[in-house]
Amino acid sequence: MKNTIWKVAFCSAVLAAMLMPAAAQTTNTTTASPKPATINQRKENQQDRIGQGIQSGQLTAGEASKVETKESDLNKEERLMRTEDNGKLTSADKSALTQQQNQLSNQIYKDKHNSAVQNTNPSSKVGKRAENQQDRIAQGVTSGQLTAGETAKLEKNEAGINKEVSADRKANGGTLTQAQKAQVNKQQNKASKQVYKDKHNSFRQKP
Repeated sequence: MKNTIWKVAFCSAVLAAMLMPAAAQTTNTTTASPKPATINQRKENQQDRIGQGIQSGQLTAGEASKVETKESDLNKEERLMRTEDNGKLTSADKSALTQQQNQLSNQIYKDKHNSAVQNTNPSSKVGKRAENQQDRIAQGVTSGQLTAGETAKLEKNEAGINKEVSADRKANGGTLTQAQKAQVNKQQNKASKQVYKDKHNSFRQKP
């Protein structure tokens, strides 16, 4: 009987010793943390957020122009950094760009969540053309057909037309005269052609 008890105890000890490495391995295994987004990945994500903001009306033409101007300036700075280091970015370069991307990201968030919005359901023909223009620009931003610089200029132009329309309406009791409608339509035609040219040229927003 004592021998049997001793054998059971011995086998249990051996089994426990065999299981200990596996248990230790399970305990020490940790889930790898996701790698932080690269400069290019963040740039692409930023453009997607801007495109979505234009599409949804959360970003007005003026707001979109300002954030895309900053995005364009950031791209120029990155290119300059790369030319100075044989096409690469140093750790200091990456740190500086990341800090600026953080600031721009915060600005996009603020602009998308403030009270200023672009009308996405206008009733007038002038308003509907402006909305269609914004949809085309948003698609170009998201697809990469429009660079940040091109978008900034297009949206600056759209913001100018919007201000003119707003001023004309204010001066005429909320309506536009036939002459004013003709003038705005002429400007929108010109803007529409520029959107088409920019979306179909050789320049692309690089991811």
